Amino acid sequence: MASPKIRAVKPQGAKSRDLAAARRVLRHATDAISALADALNGEFSRAIDAILGIEGRVIVSGMGKSGHVARKIAATLASTGTPALFLHPAEASHGDLGMVTRADALLMLSNSGETAELADLITYAKRLTIPLIGMANNPDSKLLQASDVALLLPKAQEACPMGLAPTTSTTMMLALGDALAVALMERRGFSADQYRDFHPGGSLGKKLIRVSDIMHSGDELPLVMPDTPMREVLIVMTSGRFGFAGHAGVIDKKGALAGIITDGDLRRHMEPGLIDRLARDVMTSNPKTVPPEMLASEALTFMTEKPPKVTHLFVVDPKADVRKPVGFLSVHDIIRAGLS
Repeated sequence: MASPKIRAVKPQGAKSRDLAAARRVLRHATDAISALADALNGEFSRAIDAILGIEGRVIVSGMGKSGHVARKIAATLASTGTPALFLHPAEASHGDLGMVTRADALLMLSNSGETAELADLITYAKRLTIPLIGMANNPDSKLLQASDVALLLPKAQEACPMGLAPTTSTTMMLALGDALAVALMERRGFSADQYRDFHPGGSLGKKLIRVSDIMHSGDELPLVMPDTPMREVLIVMTSGRFGFAGHAGVIDKKGALAGIITDGDLRRHMEPGLIDRLARDVMTSNPKTVPPEMLASEALTFMTEKPPKVTHLFVVDPKADVRKPVGFLSVHDIIRAGLS
């Protein structure tokens, strides 16, 4: 028999109290992050220098709620160009210290700085002279006293009624971890292309696909010369992988794109003797083109929303001395890439 639905009994005034509690939490977080921003000093840059100075990874560790934040920081670092992993401090004491090498750096989180489970990691780091970056709110704590770089969190009231549950403190840790990741990205010159490489399966990665990633190139390009008879042009337009897409690019002696012939051009010139005419007589001059570095999503907008609307176009490098076509792109290529 299905369990009866349990209907919560809402005491009078509960809604207003709920909103007051939520606003209190958010205001505590806002005030704490503002205080953290004001408190940043040269230690933050030293932390960036320490991480950039290693050849290995950033090993991020913390216990309890700090550990959950540490996992997120490690994931953010790894996805933005700084190799990193999370190491549970208790597991480290039972063999996982083998994951840490002299080429690595340790980033350790503890609000109080006195978390007992971090002791073995601290000792190991000091013994192997592994750079140790500590994040805590007590400058006299064991963690920050042992750290090569001390990231001091300002004292802040936890948002829970008892002032005990990690809330405001973990928000500050999370924000400071994001600050480290972004500062490292900027120091490394981390690019959108690199971000896309690290996120091939996500929607963000798809948004960063460029025309050069999906265009056809080389022998696949349907190209003819201006004096090519139309009977030969028709063969080019209706053969190859583009099939009856019906497009051919017309290039001059230098290889520059002089025009394009589409099925629309054929219809406009449909008359006796068409096949005896030359490509230059039928082509459309100055066709729409896109550069290879353009985002595929931008190319789709350019093709379908800006007149004249087209379904195929050539890719031309605007930085080259000659406007030589380097690729050919269709709307279908963009759709297959998941950008419809």
